[in-house]
Amino acid sequence: MQPSDAALAARAHAGADALALALRGRTIAVLTGAGISTESGIPDYRGPGTTARARNPIRFAEYAASESGRARYWARAMVGWPRFCAAEPNAGHHALAQLQRRGCTGAPITQNVDALHQAAGSTDVIELHGTLHRVRCLDCGALESRHDVQARLVAHNPALEHARRFDPEAREVRPDGDVELPARLLADFVVAACLRCGGTLKPDVVFFGESVPAEVVADAYARVEAAEALLVVGSSLAVFSGYRFVRRAHELGRTVAIVNLGPGRGDAYASVRVDAPAGAVLTALAERL
Repeated sequence: MQPSDAALAARAHAGADALALALRGRTIAVLTGAGISTESGIPDYRGPGTTARARNPIRFAEYAASESGRARYWARAMVGWPRFCAAEPNAGHHALAQLQRRGCTGAPITQNVDALHQAAGSTDVIELHGTLHRVRCLDCGALESRHDVQARLVAHNPALEHARRFDPEAREVRPDGDVELPARLLADFVVAACLRCGGTLKPDVVFFGESVPAEVVADAYARVEAAEALLVVGSSLAVFSGYRFVRRAHELGRTVAIVNLGPGRGDAYASVRVDAPAGAVLTALAERL
């Protein structure tokens, strides 16, 4: 049975009290995952209720080696992009931006690729996995706006654009911004090429099977090591790219606080763990710090 709204609100306020007690007066690093963006309509891969809908995202090896794999990725991404990029920051993003402006926390380190922290006003965000709002050429390295690439994809594939608007099977947006499509909608898809060299375009994100760039990891470690506490929001920490920072904070004797719906890999390291929606918890925390 799902808890009532009143029960969740009570849990959020009690959690914020506990967080404020643990974090007040400390410099705080922040690590966020997909769970902070679910309230903006972007699903996560591992949160409560995701098992039934979870699908395997494309891996880099397949994307780099397979023309059909790239076509399948971009067809799905083309259909999903308008809804993905229309997502707006929620109360959790705004609360973290407020806490940063007031000097209560540092800039977020995020595993998300949705740029919602920046849209809410956070600055100097470390994007561990990059952002879907940029596209990079694998051949010449040129960067391009995802919106511009979308315009070319739509021009190349008018039938799929029609399906995006009217076909009931082109519906569910996934965590990485694309949509599951039936094979009949994938036929004859034309992939956009790099405007500079005609090469292969890839969203400027870390695909499964790739590594986070070493300099990005180093910057994130430095941010965690310079703080006296680490606040984790909306991440099960199932993947190493986020988990390593919790483990490092624990090794250094830092306070670790976690806000997440459902259990997570880092729970054993947490001094405080709050199982409640991130937006309500962070809003209440901002009132207390």
